Amino acid sequence: MRSWVALQDDHDCFYVIADWHALTDSFDDTSHLAEYTQEIALDWLAVGLDPARSVLFVQSHVLQHAELNLLLSMVTPLSWLERCPTWKDVLAQENLRDEMKSHGRLGYPVLQAADILAYRADLVPVGRDQLPHREGTRELARRFNHLYGPVLPEPQDKLSEFPAVPGLDGRKMSKSYNNAIEIADAPDTIRQKLRGMFTDPEKLRKGDPGHPEECPVFALHRIYTPAERQAEIEAECKSGALGCVQCKQELAEALVTALAPIHERRAALEADRDSVRDVLRDGARRATEVAEDTLERVRHAMHLPPR
Repeated sequence: MRSWVALQDDHDCFYVIADWHALTDSFDDTSHLAEYTQEIALDWLAVGLDPARSVLFVQSHVLQHAELNLLLSMVTPLSWLERCPTWKDVLAQENLRDEMKSHGRLGYPVLQAADILAYRADLVPVGRDQLPHREGTRELARRFNHLYGPVLPEPQDKLSEFPAVPGLDGRKMSKSYNNAIEIADAPDTIRQKLRGMFTDPEKLRKGDPGHPEECPVFALHRIYTPAERQAEIEAECKSGALGCVQCKQELAEALVTALAPIHERRAALEADRDSVRDVLRDGARRATEVAEDTLERVRHAMHLPPR
């Protein structure tokens, strides 16, 4: 989110709450989808996304995403989707029910591409795990342009200073893994979550030499702890002078401190949810104007009958 906020200074930014994508693995229970969408909007505004400098909107409010997804899917070879690392992960889950291996889940990289290409974006801020998907977006843009002419630019990746953020279990932090520290988590919730966070598996007790370069707790220290203290933690961990319990306690307090002003802004926004809905409504209007311009070019290039 820090990189998203910084990009507003010198880029025209479009930030989409991807509620359709949420359906790929939660289509069987959509009862909380509207609530979660609103909560994400609160988070983003509290962190510092500014509707005066960026366009914030909900994916399903801009129907051009669905149309472009359909048109792109017509030219996407099935083999491209089947080689996607995420789809391979789905197939590797032996206990996953067949109905969860859906057309939407197989084809969601095409919808991701539509989300980006609808705005003819030339830069996409992503985490490292998304790099294969962005290459797929560029590949799809090249294929479309080869078939119909130069309409869609090939977007480049923008990695943040911290392109990989570990979760509580050491895997990447993700809601779907249930290993995330939420922006809106209360201080005591943050402390409780971090008490159970995975650490260096070779450091069993205080006094054992640690390996901070491999520890997910230290990876979060690199983001939230002042540089001078980071160096001390690294040295104390390696020597065994610092135990994992204290290390996680320090991280918790650093996180609580960093999130305090965000929580304050979020509380003010939460008291005026109508204004948040207005932001999303205006964002959808502005996004639709740009996306429809792209779709007109796409339809013309494909020789579809004019409306």
